Amino acid sequence: MGHQLITSTKNEDQKKAFTQSLLNDIHAFEQMLNSNLFENDCIRIGAEQELVIVGKDWMPFAGYQYLLNEAKDPDFTTELGRFNLEINLPPFQFEKSALREMENLLALKLKKLRSIAQKNDSEILLTGILPTIHWDHLKFDWMTPNPRYEELNNLMKSKRASNFEIDIRGLDELKAAHPNILFEACNTSFQVHLQIPQDKFAERYNWAQLIAGPVLAASCNSPLLMSKRLWSETRIALFQQSIDTRNSNYLKREIEPRVSFGRKWIKESVLELYQENVAHYNLLIAPKKKENSVTTLENGGIPKLPALCIHNGTVYSWNRACYGISDNGKPHLRIENRYLPAGPTIIDEMANAAFWLGLMMGMPNKYKRLFEKGDFDSTRQNFYRAAQFGIDATMKWFNKTIPVQKLILDQLLPMAKEGLDQMNIDIEDSERYLKVIEERVKTKQTGSKWTQKNFTLLLEKSTKFEATTSITRALTKKCWSDEPVHTWEKLEVDLGDDHKHFYTVRHLMKTDIVTLQEDDILDLAINLMVWKNIRYVMVE
Repeated sequence: MGHQLITSTKNEDQKKAFTQSLLNDIHAFEQMLNSNLFENDCIRIGAEQELVIVGKDWMPFAGYQYLLNEAKDPDFTTELGRFNLEINLPPFQFEKSALREMENLLALKLKKLRSIAQKNDSEILLTGILPTIHWDHLKFDWMTPNPRYEELNNLMKSKRASNFEIDIRGLDELKAAHPNILFEACNTSFQVHLQIPQDKFAERYNWAQLIAGPVLAASCNSPLLMSKRLWSETRIALFQQSIDTRNSNYLKREIEPRVSFGRKWIKESVLELYQENVAHYNLLIAPKKKENSVTTLENGGIPKLPALCIHNGTVYSWNRACYGISDNGKPHLRIENRYLPAGPTIIDEMANAAFWLGLMMGMPNKYKRLFEKGDFDSTRQNFYRAAQFGIDATMKWFNKTIPVQKLILDQLLPMAKEGLDQMNIDIEDSERYLKVIEERVKTKQTGSKWTQKNFTLLLEKSTKFEATTSITRALTKKCWSDEPVHTWEKLEVDLGDDHKHFYTVRHLMKTDIVTLQEDDILDLAINLMVWKNIRYVMVE
């Protein structure tokens, strides 16, 4: 969604022109691979921090424009919802103090935003899904007024020709239909980028797929949506369903949703991923600026591949292959990790990033050519098990079923340490970040675990709205405590009135109500009133 200058592909002429540009980009990209033009002697890392703005009532606050105007920072940008923002961090050479430098810069930028927000009676929160988001916040007027968001919404809705349907089942159940893509705005992530040499891309991408399940299981932070306790990482199901453009005819053809884990291993190069995207997904938007990439390449230039990049940006792989041009003018390849949630603290996010980056660089040689050794379906299943059950999940790891806790502690953490050592990351930094993962996994206290456990405690004598308000207030306070989530104590909740913060009637209302139908007998009404100790009963 980051491209500003886009147009739709509504009519046949636009579609044909974009298709030709897309094919030119594919051909140019293939020539670049064959000529080994990609930057292979440098490894960089980067990150994108998505965040939520909450008001004094702990509800979403549409204050993005105020923050952007005051901050005047080109690294800050909009997201789909008016209550979201994104911080784009610059790339860092992956060596020595790179992780610490990234953490310090992120903390500095978040401190700047918080200061501005607090002047406007609001606050910043790092969380996978804001617990207090409600139906009112998903109306069209909560969408950021940017033409590209509105265009994407209209295009996706026209492809589906019906409302988007949400059906997620965990401890509770959420089943709904919604007329726009704003459910996607509920998702807040910490996206990490890793530059990969051309000749290692296929093996590292397959490895990224293999480790996605256990890395996600250790990082879950999104258990609540609409006051419902759903998956450990509800974002995974919500994102897939919230922009699913398939209707029943597409489902009969077994077409993958636009948000997907993938279909199979790749064997030779990144080109296979781009070809799959072109083959299996409809064109939605196109760049307004045209480029003949083949001609650019023939003239000695490096093409930007705008059509390919934009189409790739409308296919939401959890591990996404990315093309870019470095400041030195050389093209490069990256893997973007899109499944890590935001929060619950900066140190937790950086620990997640260090764990993934260390694993990526510490891949043992025996895991090369995974397409000959590993079962992709099991890898895919591991990912969705992690999303559902988090650190309690069991996983299939090369024909053995193993608790993910044991897999991480016994096998993956040592690999991550080896990978960080290979990149000469400062020992005190690698130990600090990986220790957070180790303790979090040992105690089985992820952000999801802590949130769900304390939300359930609050529900004992609170309405769901009271509980979500209280848990959001607690999360916001702890978010900036610099204490990783595995150290958080259980909330000391006084279930009297002093823990409650009411601003609207909705915060006090109960929606689990007893009703009767018009033709029910009077004796049923009398018995219900006695059983429930109520003086009135509503008639539907």
